[in-house]
Amino acid sequence: MDKIDHNNLSSDTIVAFIGNIFERRGGEEYLGEPVTMAEHMLQGAHFAESANEPEAIIVAALLHDIGHFTSEFGTFSMDDTNDRLHEVAGANVLQRFFPTLVTDCVRHHVAAKRYLCATRPEYFNRLSDASVHSLNLQGGPMSAEEVEEFEKQPNLADLIKVRHYDDAGKRAALKTKPFSHYAPMVQRIVDAHCTT
Repeated sequence: MDKIDHNNLSSDTIVAFIGNIFERRGGEEYLGEPVTMAEHMLQGAHFAESANEPEAIIVAALLHDIGHFTSEFGTFSMDDTNDRLHEVAGANVLQRFFPTLVTDCVRHHVAAKRYLCATRPEYFNRLSDASVHSLNLQGGPMSAEEVEEFEKQPNLADLIKVRHYDDAGKRAALKTKPFSHYAPMVQRIVDAHCTT
């Protein structure tokens, strides 16, 4: 399938645009983990759906790493020495079409990792080598001042929840539903946002 022009996106084409990205680039390696990019994001959505989360949380878990595909700086690798800010790139692409809850979860899922590393020492011990490497590029655990500021986020509990689904989505050979299963859900979230 040809690449869809992201400059002419609308609420009627954003879901196809995202599906196109999954189809064209979903097979790319995910940061040295035992899953591809698509597998990682679909697993996040799978665990959120299995937990009977609201659709907005499932969609946020599905799309949290979309910035790895949309960032002009390219995807992260274990050879990187600078952070590529994929969370900002992803949120910027989605913000016209998705509610703040979804875009906050995308924009702040890296900050949520830094927050959890600062406030829950046992959390750091569960991170993969690739996640520890990216954490170091992303500023390491938050300082006390950063923690205090982050705790002012209006969607804090949901940011943390989506971060945990992100962390869970790294299981080799786990069978999940394809993007097409989630596409109607994604469209419902877009439609509800774009008609309010």
